[in-house]
Amino acid sequence: MSGQPPVQNVQAFCGVLPRMGRGSWVHDSARVIGDVYFGDNVSIWCGAVVRGDVNSIRIGAGTNIQDNSVLHVSHKTGGDPVGGPLLIGTHVTVGHSVILHGCTVGDECLIGMGSIVMDKAIIEPRVLLGAGSLVPEGKVLASGYLYIGRPAKQVRPLTDEEQLYFNYSAEHYMKLARDYQQP
Repeated sequence: MSGQPPVQNVQAFCGVLPRMGRGSWVHDSARVIGDVYFGDNVSIWCGAVVRGDVNSIRIGAGTNIQDNSVLHVSHKTGGDPVGGPLLIGTHVTVGHSVILHGCTVGDECLIGMGSIVMDKAIIEPRVLLGAGSLVPEGKVLASGYLYIGRPAKQVRPLTDEEQLYFNYSAEHYMKLARDYQQP
């Protein structure tokens, strides 16, 4: 899909329509609203909500947002004229039931199932965030490490195998989305 999305679960907010790159796909049960931009080959899975109503959401190419995840933003204020946009890099895997709120996720990360990442937190590229973790507001997770816990704590450097998995996971979900689009 490109240009104006023809599907009903992709909707404008205040006249701003989501924009999707080539090969991007949104499952029928997901919702994408407002100031949202996808790069090419992004997939949004069952029950996920991507709500760019009071600020913008940008999702890089090859990223997948899995079932029942919630992506939202924080509005701009006089004291915070930028607010909390949501920025997600390329080839990111966002696991089932993740909440990403007004944060930044770098390229080639894996955000484990049930994790929560709060406003203005920054996850640098190539981070593995373990399932059920909580990244508090404003925290920075350094590149190349596994983080686990509530709050998330650095556990150890990533192995070569774990770092290769980032791209494998993204490629797998791009293929799966293409399979879902077949008649």
